[in-house]
Amino acid sequence: MGEPVKETGQLQLSSIPFGKPMLKEFLIDPAYHNMNHGSFGTIPRYIQTVQRSYQDKAEARPDAFIRYEYHTHLRESRQAVADLINAPVDCTVFVPNATVGINTVLRNLVWAPDGLDEILYFSTIYGGCAKTIDYIVDTCLGLVSSRGIALTYPLEDDEIVALFRDTVAQSHADGKRPKICLFDVVSSLPAVRFPYEAITAACRQLGIMSLIDGAQGVGMVPLDMAALKRNHALLPSTIPTSHGYVPKSGAQRHNPLPPSSEPPFVTRFGFVATLGGGPSLCVKHSIEWRKSIGGEDKIIKYLWTLAKDGGKKVAAILGTFILDNKSETLTRCAMVNVALPIVMGADAETLSVGPDGTISVPEKEASLIVNWMLSVLVNEYLTFVALFWHNGRWYARISAQIYLDETDFEWVGNTIKELCQRVAKQEYKVKA
Repeated sequence: MGEPVKETGQLQLSSIPFGKPMLKEFLIDPAYHNMNHGSFGTIPRYIQTVQRSYQDKAEARPDAFIRYEYHTHLRESRQAVADLINAPVDCTVFVPNATVGINTVLRNLVWAPDGLDEILYFSTIYGGCAKTIDYIVDTCLGLVSSRGIALTYPLEDDEIVALFRDTVAQSHADGKRPKICLFDVVSSLPAVRFPYEAITAACRQLGIMSLIDGAQGVGMVPLDMAALKRNHALLPSTIPTSHGYVPKSGAQRHNPLPPSSEPPFVTRFGFVATLGGGPSLCVKHSIEWRKSIGGEDKIIKYLWTLAKDGGKKVAAILGTFILDNKSETLTRCAMVNVALPIVMGADAETLSVGPDGTISVPEKEASLIVNWMLSVLVNEYLTFVALFWHNGRWYARISAQIYLDETDFEWVGNTIKELCQRVAKQEYKVKA
């Protein structure tokens, strides 16, 4: 039936410092530089043991565990998350990932028959969420429309709020009714901290529901759902699951299952049958493990500092800059965007290198070049960084984590520099 899972009080405080010494607590290949934690994350060895213990219990006595033990463990994890984000436990549930959560909310909204309802969103939301909005609009056959808000960074937080308010005003001027707005806690590409608190407050003032994608939220920035007061928030753990918070006023909009000991909203998400709920059960242990290594404040401080200082080191190596605004609010997270010495030459027919070393590539070759760079990073350098185009420049998104230090950022900076030099030599045109 598997080894017994350690209870909260059995975890000993760790004296292992952050950085390379912490790497042994994870399953990462020592030869691999994991500079892209922001995409898929990873789990400590301890959490792998916990998860396998739950899996063993479910396989050993399926009905006993799933019917009679599972929900007790699930509620304990929901309570742990609720305490972490300062939310009522009866408003906190688990979903497989944030995209499922976004779908769940949007598909349960009732649109007015006059066809004036509108979904607002920012251009930097996750691609899967944008496609969900498209799906809702396409399948509701004229009942709802969408309106995007273009963001070109760097922007100050108050500029983003002003753009939002202007968009709401324009929506009303066009005879529409903004019903809900989708936005991030931390956007993915570019990876910047979004002023979600200010946008939530603006939504509340303007009578618009907030749908917050927090797939880059918990563990990266402090979160307080009570302070936000009115929203739908979807927030991840360190393993393949997400937890959602919906205030009671919103929870009542979701159709209930037959009565149970839990509130109807909770029961809708509590039973996953053969999908398996092991990751959700591990969340309480994940939170306790984080406490054992120093707690949320210590972790977040290390991540923010490493991302910013490490990003500056990479930028110095490349002779470029990190993406930030004058208030330096964009970099208050665990990821950093470093400009590459590569620009897109819209009218260029061939690749060229300027006096300062900046590489100008033809637009027609951009996809070929970036795909080649990503492949070489994985296969030759044993690492990965997300490469993306924003506001006339190519950027690399680099993630900080407690098993990394500034020497890892220096290494990836030199790696990217060498890779850009290979682009200048047009190695991407060489057939394998």
